[in-house]
Amino acid sequence: MTQLLLYTADRSDNSGALWFVLLALAIVGALCTIVWQLRRGRELRHELQELGKIQKKNVEYDFVLKTMRLSTWHINPETKEITFDTDFRDKNDTYVPPSGGTSFDLFGAMVEQDRAKVAKVVSDLCDGTLEEGHVQYRMMVGNTGRTYWSESYAAVAERDADGRPSHIVGTSQRIDERKQMEQDLIDARNRAEESDRLKTAFLANMSHEIRTPLNAIIGFTSVLPDVQDATERQALLDLIHENTQKLLLIIDDVVNISKVESGKEELVMTQFDLNLLLQEQADHYRGEVKPGVELNTMFAADKLTITTDYNRVLEVVKHLLQNATKFTASGHIILGYDAPQEGRLNIWVRDTGKGIAPEYHERVFERFFKVDEFIPGAGLGLSICRTMAYSLGGTVSVESKLGEGSTFTFDLPV
Repeated sequence: MTQLLLYTADRSDNSGALWFVLLALAIVGALCTIVWQLRRGRELRHELQELGKIQKKNVEYDFVLKTMRLSTWHINPETKEITFDTDFRDKNDTYVPPSGGTSFDLFGAMVEQDRAKVAKVVSDLCDGTLEEGHVQYRMMVGNTGRTYWSESYAAVAERDADGRPSHIVGTSQRIDERKQMEQDLIDARNRAEESDRLKTAFLANMSHEIRTPLNAIIGFTSVLPDVQDATERQALLDLIHENTQKLLLIIDDVVNISKVESGKEELVMTQFDLNLLLQEQADHYRGEVKPGVELNTMFAADKLTITTDYNRVLEVVKHLLQNATKFTASGHIILGYDAPQEGRLNIWVRDTGKGIAPEYHERVFERFFKVDEFIPGAGLGLSICRTMAYSLGGTVSVESKLGEGSTFTFDLPV
């Protein structure tokens, strides 16, 4: 009995110790679990923070793409397949390759002259000989005949174990506005250079053209008091008057072309009889033609009333007649017009003068250009004619053969 009690007591002590060990292990396990959960919680919170940052960066990234109107894409170097990831470009007329399309589809939509340079950049990127590429090119808008400018940047993003490109990324952007600005700057520079050239030509021509009659006026005026013979005095007075008129014409030409090109002189539309205007000018210039030259008129109607700017039509006709009388030494000059057709009227001056070589048919309308430098004049008359004709919605052209005469035609709407 005593031995049984001692055995029972010993088992009871062992069981208590076991329970104590188990309890301690449970407490340690619980503490470890709590520590692990706390650590995992911190990791999850950190991952959530990083995810939030990534999401924020994605929003900012999309915002930048939208603001810049960019598209992003990638190319498989092996298959040349191009895939657009995002596209914030103006969708109006912008070409996007079909799903699963290749870079060759893109080349087919380009302007032919630009295909080779773009194909070379893509080929060099895919071969790995080029790390980054940049190219500007023109894309066709279907079969409309219209084009737009595009600009692309690309780079090798990943390479395989052998160093060959395995992933190429890039962006594209329409640059029509930038190209237009560049062209506007080029045009502005050209206009500035042309203005400088014209200023130089103006000073060179005017200094000569003004000095010639002015010297004559000063010279004849200085000797006039010493001339007693009435005939000689009258001859000097006639020369003074002739050179005064030449000087006045030069100044008038400069003033007229300056007014028209400044845009400050508005059109004054009036209704008048064209026959009367032309006949008055013909009668006036009959006294200006060289001996042996006849000046006649040829009108398509007995009376023609038109509505346009009277003074500008008058200036054009005057300059065309002045030009004809200056270069016609024999034969005839005819001033006339054809019957109006489809709201257009052709007034023309035909002469049997020296004529103009074909290579000068357009150049004669340039300022200060003179086919014959020995003929007096500033070289502004025909330029004024065309400028005034343009302001009326018309134009002035010439048909001429060297040695056979010329026909200048003033076309205007009526």
